[in-house]
Amino acid sequence: MRVCRVSVDDELFFGVIENDAVALLTGHPFGDFAPEGRVLRLSDVRLVAPVLPSKVIAVGRNYAEHAREMGAAVPAAPLIFLKPSTSVIGPGEPIALPWQSEQVEHEAELAVVIGRLCRDVPEERVPEVVFGYTCANDVTARDLQASDGQWGRAKGFDTFCPLGPWIETDLDIDDAGVACVVNGQQRQSGSTADMVRDVAELVSWISSVMTLLPGDVILTGTPAGVGPLVAGDEVSVSIDGIGPLTNPVVDRD
Repeated sequence: MRVCRVSVDDELFFGVIENDAVALLTGHPFGDFAPEGRVLRLSDVRLVAPVLPSKVIAVGRNYAEHAREMGAAVPAAPLIFLKPSTSVIGPGEPIALPWQSEQVEHEAELAVVIGRLCRDVPEERVPEVVFGYTCANDVTARDLQASDGQWGRAKGFDTFCPLGPWIETDLDIDDAGVACVVNGQQRQSGSTADMVRDVAELVSWISSVMTLLPGDVILTGTPAGVGPLVAGDEVSVSIDGIGPLTNPVVDRD
């Protein structure tokens, strides 16, 4: 099932996509919901970020080749950091380059959407707490990441977490392709099979650190090939079975 979030006449609705149509819902898929009654053409609605999480937990250096291209080792335990909810945007919304940075880069990632409140989840029960999966771009001010010594600013600017275009609830993530294309040129091409730690291990480990709420998002790391974004670019992230998630790049006003 594909679950989306759409703007219709300036109102936001969750919806279920079937073929080229969207059946609108009342409520939200993490709790009580029901059909709203309208079924609209997908081309007649504006997709927004499929979820607005309380927090985005991202995992660094979870692909060995990416760790090497960064000149770093794979960490002994998951390396996590937070991106604020204000960094989240949806498909088609512009990534705004901040004046503070001269080196902003793309990072294509599989995003896990949590479906229920949970803590200390055993690996074998992780499927019970995962609602679905979507595409993410962990946009990063690489120069600030290096200079600051921690990643809050480099990863946390407004618009630095595109998500979408929808949530796929039924997806084989054992060997799903992860790709990034900029202006029609492929920059990243990897597979979830190359992750150092898989989704079950990551969700279990993170839930041992912090309580996860419905709608929270976990970014699972990026394959090698990260590269620069400049104003005027168009960047697309694709996961096999999801996407593409496409965003223009502009200078921040």
